[in-house]
Amino acid sequence: MTQNTSSIPDADTLRAWRHDLHRHPETAFDEHRTSRRIAEILSQAGLDFVEGLGGGTGIVATLEGRRGPGRSIGLRADIDALDVCEASGAAHASQTPGKMHACGHDGHTTMLLGAACQLARDPDFAGRVHFIFQPAEESEGGGRVMVEEGLFERFPMEAVYGLHNWPGLALGEAAVHDTAVMAAFDVFTLTLEGKGCHAAMPHLGTDVILAACQLVNQLQGLVSRETPAHQTAVLSVTQFHAGDAFNVIPESVELRGTLRCFDEPLRQHLQRRFHEAVDALAGFHGLSVTFDYQPRYPATINAPEHAGHCAAALDEVPDITHVHRDLPPSMASEDFAFMLGACPGAYIWLGNGEDSAALHNPHYDFDDRLTPIGMSYWVRLVKRLLDQPPAA
Repeated sequence: MTQNTSSIPDADTLRAWRHDLHRHPETAFDEHRTSRRIAEILSQAGLDFVEGLGGGTGIVATLEGRRGPGRSIGLRADIDALDVCEASGAAHASQTPGKMHACGHDGHTTMLLGAACQLARDPDFAGRVHFIFQPAEESEGGGRVMVEEGLFERFPMEAVYGLHNWPGLALGEAAVHDTAVMAAFDVFTLTLEGKGCHAAMPHLGTDVILAACQLVNQLQGLVSRETPAHQTAVLSVTQFHAGDAFNVIPESVELRGTLRCFDEPLRQHLQRRFHEAVDALAGFHGLSVTFDYQPRYPATINAPEHAGHCAAALDEVPDITHVHRDLPPSMASEDFAFMLGACPGAYIWLGNGEDSAALHNPHYDFDDRLTPIGMSYWVRLVKRLLDQPPAA
């Protein structure tokens, strides 16, 4: 361990760190400046860390408690931004055209850095903490890459924990789910090809527009008639590309979208039935079809025991006024699911304010008042878990 030359970061320091990260957003696997800044702060705190993980920009720092051997846990923050043009009007707005921290990962990174610095100043616990700074959460599966690279073999841990800021939930409130938190996420691209013709003579062609419209409607039957009423699924066609002229029925149409649910057997069933529905419709209309269906993220599922640890730690944070234990899970997705699939743990939400713009919105900004709260939560979770004796 190098010499610790830093003090415990106060709210002004945390704000300066986050604003710096926010001004310089970097997207999946390209978070090089972000990674260097994280490494600089960790070095000042005297923490040992390994760089170049998760495709090149991930970092894992490790801190040993001064009380000796004990449990080993991991705390994870995502570090990437999005391909979104910022419209927040903030003084610290993105200086990189077309990219912004529209999901608050700058805040997540800052909270974990603050906790790492505070704990490094006073590591009064037994055991070990791994601080995981993960790239490429946004649709590119940086969490999966870190797991496949051997995250849990190189840095063994009994449990791993994550969090996300949550617009619409009041500042000072949190949400903890005992099981499902976020849905599985699959994407599809579907192309139907037929014979184009004049719009006045549709009998001379094969109408891909008619077929595609029927398919969009028919696919909703997978949710309304093939998904058990006690389970949840969402199928959304989000893109429909076809045609260039008023009076021409085009030769092809392309559809894109997503399918989301929580239950893995249901996920497999819906994927199979999706393929069957597409093939049947294409056959009926005499069309050829190209279908690219990609499972992306599994569902994010907490372990109840670890969810309980998170709720108990939140109860000890002075600025947390209420911990929700009964909010419905979100149909959005999170690649922390890959880590929870390989190691037990839990993922929580921290309120970013009832008036906050939504995640992935160009007007979104992370609330700086949340940063000290999140930092305090991480510290309390470590102290709570690593004050306990290791599992037998």
